[in-house]
Amino acid sequence: MSYRILDAGDAALTIEFGRVIDPALLAAVNALDAAIQRLQQAGALPGVIETMPTFRSLTVFFDPLATDRETLLAALQPAIAAAEHGAPATGRRWRLPVCYAGEAAPDLAEVARTLGIDEAEVVALHSGTDYLVYMLGFLPGFPFMGDLPAALRLPRRAEPRVRVPAGSVAIATGLTAIYPWESPGGWHLLGRCPVPLFDARRASPSLLAAGDRVRFVPVSADECRAIEAALRSGDLDPERWLDADDDTRSTTAEDAA
Repeated sequence: MSYRILDAGDAALTIEFGRVIDPALLAAVNALDAAIQRLQQAGALPGVIETMPTFRSLTVFFDPLATDRETLLAALQPAIAAAEHGAPATGRRWRLPVCYAGEAAPDLAEVARTLGIDEAEVVALHSGTDYLVYMLGFLPGFPFMGDLPAALRLPRRAEPRVRVPAGSVAIATGLTAIYPWESPGGWHLLGRCPVPLFDARRASPSLLAAGDRVRFVPVSADECRAIEAALRSGDLDPERWLDADDDTRSTTAEDAA
């Protein structure tokens, strides 16, 4: 696997492992990010402030008064070489509830017509796939997840929406995502997830992380509202949707009560 170093001003540099969205590139990015965290904890990278991982690259921010590009790259070279052989991340597995009906799914019918399949098949395809969280971006906690089944792949909407409701589950190109906040957006909206993806009060504000796996579980509109109410009241913890090996974690309204 080849890589290149890109300068990002006088206080950052980017290590780019490729130009496509691919699990192998994500594994390299995550391996390098983890190695840098270990080096920082050992005091071996003075001047490094933080890192920012993406689909295929890692940007390292540093204090130019404490280190410089050449010194930093020399210290990172073994970690970069090792990262090229990084194993896929063993992130957490989630089973997140999604309502694929009514106002929660404003683009479902149009997507089905465009793809030439019925709405039930769209839902089955979308909820029947395990998705890899490639990165967080655009908004705090916004997960870019892939890979979408080939039968569901569409370009972004020709006319983006000014307001996409928080919790909207969307698709575009080969990716799917959940909008943690109300915002503009140009993706196709297939459903709504009631589980909040970002909470600044938590030790780790973002619920999901790069390397996690997500599967969507269809729920009714009533179940979705019940789950949302239980989360607001504090009767449910968002981490209950971590996938259990024995499949005892449920997303039904009855279990939310």
